[in-house]
Amino acid sequence: MICFVDLPRSFTIRESSHRIHNPFTSEKLATLGQAVSPARGTALLDLCCGSGEMLCTWARDHHVTGTGVDISTVFLGSARARAAELGVAGRVTFVHGDASGYVARQPVGIASCLGATWIGGGVAGTVALLRRSLAPGGMMLIGEPYWRREPPDQATVEGCHATSRDEWLPLPELIESFGGLGCDVVEMVLADSDSWDRYAAAQWLNIRRWLDANPGDELAGQMRAELTAAPVRHVRYQREYLGWGVFVLMDR
Repeated sequence: MICFVDLPRSFTIRESSHRIHNPFTSEKLATLGQAVSPARGTALLDLCCGSGEMLCTWARDHHVTGTGVDISTVFLGSARARAAELGVAGRVTFVHGDASGYVARQPVGIASCLGATWIGGGVAGTVALLRRSLAPGGMMLIGEPYWRREPPDQATVEGCHATSRDEWLPLPELIESFGGLGCDVVEMVLADSDSWDRYAAAQWLNIRRWLDANPGDELAGQMRAELTAAPVRHVRYQREYLGWGVFVLMDR
């Protein structure tokens, strides 16, 4: 039996109420679905699918089928419950596993990785991984951060959860880099300040509720320190300097 390392418990505490584990609202996700407009029956592979909101809502709204792969048993439990809630459990499947090596058994019309390009060692490696599952003429969805403004110092870089300013590109350079990988950018949907707030601020309430319920837990000190620092860090750094978007790519 193959065993996979799960996500750290701090992560699942932080995002326990999230259906979307990126700075996208339900409205943004629906806009992306409308922009892509998949044909009925399109197969979708979603690597690092989290709680499966894209697969489940697109199965309901666009009648796609598909598979989501994630390392988190907690989030996959939420994904399966969401599929049952929306009446699409017969059209979507969720797999517990390491998405970095996952290739679909049959080519798919859409292959996606939203906000987890570390699985391929960056954007280029993730595009290469998604291509291994993609049918000719299919679409790749890449969710990736970018610099909205040039970070003025290392404190700003670290406040945006990066180690160096080279970790991400400004938006024009990111778009240009997709062309260097042999892709056309055919659509994009970008996060805005409100969707960043909904993603980040919901984490603070999740942490506070968890702290109130678990004051003696071994993680309580770590989570208390995070709750104290996170709101200021968000408004000082992340909200102002860091963008995020989903970019729809097709091979040239």
